[in-house]
Amino acid sequence: MCVKRVFSTARSAVIEIQDGGRYFTKAPCRVLVNGEETLTTETTITSLYGLKPDCDYCVEVYRNDEKLGEVSFRTDREFVTLDVRRFGAKGDGVQDDTHFIQAAIMACPENGRVLIPGGCYRITSLFLKSHLRLELAEGAELKAFTEKEKFPIFPGMIESYDEEDEYNLGSWEGNPLPMYSGIICGVNAEDVVIYGRGTINGNATKETWWKDVKAIKDVFRPRLFFINHCKNVTLQGVTFCNSPSWTLHPYFSDDLRFLDLTVKNPSDSPNTDGLDPESCKNVEILGVRFSLGDDCIAVKSGKIYMGKKYKTPSENIHIRQCLMEDGHGAVTLGSEMAGGVVNLTVEDCIFRQTDRGLRIKTRRGRGKDAILSNITFRNLTLDHVMTPLVVNSFYFCDPDGKTPYVQSRDPYPVDERTPSIKKMVFENMDCTNCHVAAAFFDGLPEQKIEEIVMRNIVISYAENPKCDVPAMSEGVPKCSKRGIFARNVTKLTLDNVKVEGQDGEAYEFIGVDELVK
Repeated sequence: MCVKRVFSTARSAVIEIQDGGRYFTKAPCRVLVNGEETLTTETTITSLYGLKPDCDYCVEVYRNDEKLGEVSFRTDREFVTLDVRRFGAKGDGVQDDTHFIQAAIMACPENGRVLIPGGCYRITSLFLKSHLRLELAEGAELKAFTEKEKFPIFPGMIESYDEEDEYNLGSWEGNPLPMYSGIICGVNAEDVVIYGRGTINGNATKETWWKDVKAIKDVFRPRLFFINHCKNVTLQGVTFCNSPSWTLHPYFSDDLRFLDLTVKNPSDSPNTDGLDPESCKNVEILGVRFSLGDDCIAVKSGKIYMGKKYKTPSENIHIRQCLMEDGHGAVTLGSEMAGGVVNLTVEDCIFRQTDRGLRIKTRRGRGKDAILSNITFRNLTLDHVMTPLVVNSFYFCDPDGKTPYVQSRDPYPVDERTPSIKKMVFENMDCTNCHVAAAFFDGLPEQKIEEIVMRNIVISYAENPKCDVPAMSEGVPKCSKRGIFARNVTKLTLDNVKVEGQDGEAYEFIGVDELVK
């Protein structure tokens, strides 16, 4: 077995215990730092805190008295620590501490640290800057105000002086629309780390941001964490909760790491996706626990205008050792993905009590750049997931979502509005207590799904399954214990796939050109 260092700062580190477990280690492990027992962990991805700058560390991992492995590293140099209380922040849960914390952030030099000690700090929006290390100590909570008038507004699009270009700040569901600035917000920043055992609380309730959400027309709800055109940003250890809308929303940003986080919102909270990388490149999501009211991870790349104009896919996304609970989809691609999603891998994760495991949502009109390619799901445990795999090319979003153009199963001409789905691989999956269907793949008749590979997958059903629709499109009936449905797929490979206890036929194929068993 191997123990490796995933990431470290001057004051913290993340280690990975590779014992074959998925999110959880196979048994509790003791962690020793420089010979002293520091903690017991049950998760494969574990954070260490209280380290000193510019020092050597040896981390050993034991199961009972058996040594499983060790790793050595040296922490980063740190020049100075700026405690926000010395800048006037009180952390008493009453005073507005926004300006005092912001002053510490702006004053922090490179290789410095902004420290938020224990306490409840009321804030609106905090803005990040480059080369920042921000630590939320144990017991520290950034708790947002909910009065709209306290928040700056990000315009959706600002025309350039020469009227030849534009500057996009605000975004809502794939369109450049005005929004309130994020509670933690970064624009054109790089080399940023936010870490610690503290909490960032959006403080949203059904009486505030979650009230009458469909009535919002002018300025849209803020994200709990929003970065726009940022690079090399890492979040480690922090708990994010009660977000006004999407929780973590990186936008046109690259080289991102989300490590050992907890993301939780009530199961009935509206549009509180966990993590939505939109037109982002090189994203690592590792050891994150999600429990919320919408999709756990939703990968996006713009609705129509942004995807067509900027042609920026979300690409090179690696999701590992995560636990996803209670959401609509564990990992969703779309539906706002007009720029495409390329090279996405999900592995060694657990999905529990989600409506779907993989959920692809696309439709006619997304455009020829809306390409899904090289999508891989492997080594996964699914329990009480209603439908493990869903690919829906007829998702009925947007005002025209239920028109014949979007919903018709008759072929339309392939043109610049037609999206495409290339190769997807699903392997080594154990799916128990499923409810609605084993898998539901519904491609466009004029642009079929090119290839689906299912390998080493066992699917079994709950004793008393729920009845529901496997995909949100017209003409899909409610069902329970349905097998594998595939329509309009060029090549489908089934290699050691077992569907146990389904009602009716295990397989239903329509318009599958090549079936390999």
